Amino acid sequence: MTDKPLSGKTILMSGGSRGIGLAIALRAAADGANIALLAKTDTPHPHLAGTVHSAAEEIRAAGGNALPIVGDVRNDDDITEAVLKTQGEFGGIDIVVNNASVIDLSGSLDLGAKKYDLMQDVNVRGTFMLSRAAVPILRESANPHILSLSPPLNLNPKWFGAHTGYTLAKYGMTMATLGIAAEFAKDGIAANTLWPRTTIATAAVQFVLGGDQLMKVSRTPEIYADAAYQVLIQPARDYSGQTLIVEDVLEAAGVTDFSGYAAVPGTPDERMYPDIFLD
Repeated sequence: MTDKPLSGKTILMSGGSRGIGLAIALRAAADGANIALLAKTDTPHPHLAGTVHSAAEEIRAAGGNALPIVGDVRNDDDITEAVLKTQGEFGGIDIVVNNASVIDLSGSLDLGAKKYDLMQDVNVRGTFMLSRAAVPILRESANPHILSLSPPLNLNPKWFGAHTGYTLAKYGMTMATLGIAAEFAKDGIAANTLWPRTTIATAAVQFVLGGDQLMKVSRTPEIYADAAYQVLIQPARDYSGQTLIVEDVLEAAGVTDFSGYAAVPGTPDERMYPDIFLD
């Protein structure tokens, strides 16, 4: 294996303007990867940093090639256009990262119907449609991977009852990915999911889950990015259909010290806040 196994590889990612998706893109860019981002963020958000254009600039600065595509993973025409543009720009697609996701932890009686539909449309349908649209091109890749940022299917009733609408949406992402892994195993296309043991310091954690206090006991997006990198360099035919955990992936790669990933340097591992869906 070369020192830069993702050099020249092409990634199509949903979202990626900021947070975990951008961290994954930047880690791949360090190898010289090509990264196409399908995201809605054409103009700056009043409260959130980053657009698809600023992300593309960061990717280029990190050593990669970038193709910012303004579009919505809920729109089938936008998905088709993103796949065709990526293929046209870079000559193929080697990796699809299903990063776009909507979170709302409201209980069933408080969850608005529009938000329920949004989570289903982005998380589940978007994952299925983007992955499916890329399959014919992934078949031509030497080491094709699909990676979805979603949790293992934990059937503990606690996780269903805590936020039923969100659980349905995240488990739907995972089921779509596992289904694609089984359906296209004969084509050598890997499809896996990846989820962290602890909360990750992102805008979602800050504004949806727990504010500054939770950010202080979270890990940085780079831990997710480093684990995703390890998944995406595996031989696709032998590494598919798994619901992977970030820390397990890194440990298998020989990483035993996670202290460098603390959002607040010096925070001990035992103080890190556990993420949801893992017992």
